[in-house]
Amino acid sequence: MKHYIDAEPYQWPFDHSFTAEETALVIIDMQTDFCGEGGFIHSMGIDVSEIRKVIPPIKHLLEEVRKIPGFTVIHTREGHRPDLSDLPANKWWRSRQLNAGIGDQGPCGRFLVRGELGWDIIPELTPIQGEPIIDKPGKGAFYGTDLDKILRTKSIKNLIFTGITTDVCVHTTIRDANDRGYECLLLKDCTGATEYKNYLSSLEVMTMQSGLFGCVSDAESVIRAIKG
Repeated sequence: MKHYIDAEPYQWPFDHSFTAEETALVIIDMQTDFCGEGGFIHSMGIDVSEIRKVIPPIKHLLEEVRKIPGFTVIHTREGHRPDLSDLPANKWWRSRQLNAGIGDQGPCGRFLVRGELGWDIIPELTPIQGEPIIDKPGKGAFYGTDLDKILRTKSIKNLIFTGITTDVCVHTTIRDANDRGYECLLLKDCTGATEYKNYLSSLEVMTMQSGLFGCVSDAESVIRAIKG
């Protein structure tokens, strides 16, 4: 492996300390509810075809990373308890304004409810044994979860982010990770948003001020690095 990945605005990580053992590939919320037909987002009347374009590059990257001993892969899922006891009233109210209330019955089960078909990760990116799944009640993967404890226990300091959506759950998690001292890399071809302008804005925010939240790269750059 190379000790860095080609990225903008600098070769990542900042100290050229890229190793499999100290790095995790984080795949955010690749659930049917967010990128599948009949899911939560699709039922709002939003076209999910653009979001689904991230599936092939994530799948290819995941296949390559799984070949590297010591490389951690972490998946996340957003969802609420079946009784909705962990669902804030304002979050539920906002979802109802878009005709897809959290907890309502949809084609893939109740929207964003743990255990339902739509809540689960899509078949193309199904986790394998040994890959932690972080079940989160909110947008960020650190809030209300043991993600930080898992990363600290594994001595991981570098995080590579993929998944959806770039401007909401991905960026919320990156900001939280940045504040905790993790070195963050966002892969532009492996993340997507429901609105392209928000996607572009998220990339710009990542790299402003010499990398305020980290760096931006792509799947092929990571693959070149891990193949040395």
